[in-house]
Amino acid sequence: MEFSEPPRKSPVESVVPMINVVFLLLIFFLMAARIAPPDALDVDLPEAAGLTEVEAELPLYLGRDGTLAFRDAQGREAALKALSEARETLCATAAACPDETGPRVALHADREVAARTVAALLPELARLGFQRVEVITRQGGGQ
Repeated sequence: MEFSEPPRKSPVESVVPMINVVFLLLIFFLMAARIAPPDALDVDLPEAAGLTEVEAELPLYLGRDGTLAFRDAQGREAALKALSEARETLCATAAACPDETGPRVALHADREVAARTVAALLPELARLGFQRVEVITRQGGGQ
């Protein structure tokens, strides 16, 4: 009686190494990406020459029609209330507000908004306790 060897099955390729590589790439891109929330309003910033990069803690948006927006709050009263609450939250720790000036506000004002609208907003921000307001512009061609 002759016994033949059973046919050998070819080894199955494991997909585990490929899955590991995909997860490592995913983790790398998540760590390397800068994930920023979308702007509260679509504003066309004015141009200025000789800019320096500024990172303000609290971005406030002022549309060309005078609409204020801060994070998810839209409208003058709602945006200022949300901004004030954000200031209180930031200043709850001494590290966020090391001195009496408090956090900075980055004002993203549309280039078409009237100057008197911006000027009228500044005393309101001062009443809320903001002493530093930075008007954000985009890089323009300096003369």
